[in-house]
Amino acid sequence: MDEKQLVRLAQDGSQAAFEELVTKYQSKVFSMAMSFIRNREAADDAAQEVFLKAYLALPKFHLKSEFGTWLYRIAINHIKDVLRKRGRAREVSLDDVRKLSIADENALEKAEAERETEARKNLVQGFVQGLPEKYRVIVTLRDIQGLPYEELSQVLHLSPGTVDSRLHRARRMLRTKLAPHLGQEGGSHEM
Repeated sequence: MDEKQLVRLAQDGSQAAFEELVTKYQSKVFSMAMSFIRNREAADDAAQEVFLKAYLALPKFHLKSEFGTWLYRIAINHIKDVLRKRGRAREVSLDDVRKLSIADENALEKAEAERETEARKNLVQGFVQGLPEKYRVIVTLRDIQGLPYEELSQVLHLSPGTVDSRLHRARRMLRTKLAPHLGQEGGSHEM
């Protein structure tokens, strides 16, 4: 479900949708609070208060900006208030917020890409294991282990033409099995 749908559901009272938004942004908000407050307990409290403020202000959010941008604005304002109350107010520039946001975004995007890659790899491995043995062996040796055709031919005691046709059939079987799963991501994936 995309973020705008989650926001709309949360605005309609769905606690689960808001919890999903919190899960998505909690580490970013905590990191931001920690970088300015520099006290783990106080930063954790501030992050929780940010989400409480966001929850209470959610009906006023009209999706004119991204939810994350709106939430960061709430976070910065709240963190400034916390610092002011503690008597340690430090001027927080928008450049600081952008740098922090970009760093957090990059780290989260990298982690998400790694999770997606791992999930894809597990999915493909599962389908490879489900192939008949003669196809499973040839795909594993060629596409996973990287053996050249000549070596495949020698190892499997098959003619180069048989290696080529089995590999073609095996890949076609895999594409057929994987198509419904990879098609969800909107694009064709080369094997």
